[in-house]
Amino acid sequence: MKYSSHARLLAAAVVAAGLVLAPGTAHARDASGTAVEGPVPGAPPGDPSSPDVEDTYPWMATNVDLAARGYVEQEFFVSGEASAYDTTGERLATGVPYKTRVIVRRPARPHRFNGTVIAEWQNVTAGYDLDALWSTDQITRDGYVWAGISAQRVGVQQLTRWSPARYGDLDVTGGGRFTNDELSYDIYAQVAKALRRSGASAPLGGLKARTILGVGASQSAARMTVYYDKVLPQSEKVFDGYAFVVGTAPERRGPEPVFQVLSETDVRSPERPPDTRTFRRWEVAGSAHSGWHGQQYRRPILARDLGEAPEYQCTNPAFSRVPLHHVIATAYTHLERWIRRGTPPPSAPPLQVNPDGTKVRDSLGLAKGGIRLSQVEAPTALNTGDNSGETFCFLFGTHVPFDKARLTSLYPSRGRYIASVVKADARNLRQGYLLPADAKQNREDALRSDVGRR
Repeated sequence: MKYSSHARLLAAAVVAAGLVLAPGTAHARDASGTAVEGPVPGAPPGDPSSPDVEDTYPWMATNVDLAARGYVEQEFFVSGEASAYDTTGERLATGVPYKTRVIVRRPARPHRFNGTVIAEWQNVTAGYDLDALWSTDQITRDGYVWAGISAQRVGVQQLTRWSPARYGDLDVTGGGRFTNDELSYDIYAQVAKALRRSGASAPLGGLKARTILGVGASQSAARMTVYYDKVLPQSEKVFDGYAFVVGTAPERRGPEPVFQVLSETDVRSPERPPDTRTFRRWEVAGSAHSGWHGQQYRRPILARDLGEAPEYQCTNPAFSRVPLHHVIATAYTHLERWIRRGTPPPSAPPLQVNPDGTKVRDSLGLAKGGIRLSQVEAPTALNTGDNSGETFCFLFGTHVPFDKARLTSLYPSRGRYIASVVKADARNLRQGYLLPADAKQNREDALRSDVGRR
């Protein structure tokens, strides 16, 4: 693989970003036999092919200045023995050895921690572990711990090839016995359980987790659906609540709160499960399964770690700008209240869907119904969940800015545009679909824009 000289000059930036370069690691094993090793030592991002682990760094280590936000990033290895399950929930084996990793981004000081851990099942659809649900501003602003758990074969085998010195002995297949991710359900749960530990090698350092959310996006949500529906009823409870994002959600209704958040891309049928005492489903108009926000964050990191970031030639201009991550952050807040206080989230109107699965659209081409953020209610572009073209284009949605004539017809004055943004956000705040800090950011973005300027 090819790496730019720029990547080798990031030492100072990584120190500033809060990547903890530990001089050594600690090991601890709990009563169940699960062992945690770490924090794993590392170096600033550079060449992962180094033969010495101290000169390597974590895959997809963030390029964000975490220290400025009061956060640190650390990586741990977790090993033990897991049970194997097929997708029907049949237990195929017990006591199968494994070793995997978890990367943790957490507040450096206990007073900044809100008590909730977002335990993400890393998505591997692209062929490698992806921080699909890491959202810097929302997670660090609100004091969460985020933990990315590597549970699947594709992701772990890519790690072993990418940096043999760092990851060469990781294995989630039981030495090749289980290559269809039969161990993934138990591995995910065991690593999440280890996040409640305290002590020298605890992944959370001195922080005490009060609530652990099991979260996953897309394929990971589908894996978690199998876990919740088929595996959890016959195993130990680990998670306090769940967020299934841009993917399937369980059919079973258990005692734990379950939130499903879907982009416009993901809604393809007028049929929906009803909200219940422990289940909510939100659908967000104009948003995409994989939109602009996540792509912009990951692009420079993938260029650093893979030598180049993937490029796509889609039928329409890609990557909806509707901030689905604002709604996901709101869902986490509701999940906390639901778990701790028993306060259920509000229900939300569904997207309007034709019998053939297509969306009902207005005269601007925007989807009707659903949660309507200000980027849809006070639009400056056509944002949809639809696209086509090569590989993953169908997941990216569309973003086509309106021309000057269209903007002038919608907003005869600058004040009219800003008032439309504020009005839409005020309604979403009142209805419980948006957090105040994100509404504030939307207002600031509107004030900086050129819409309505003469």
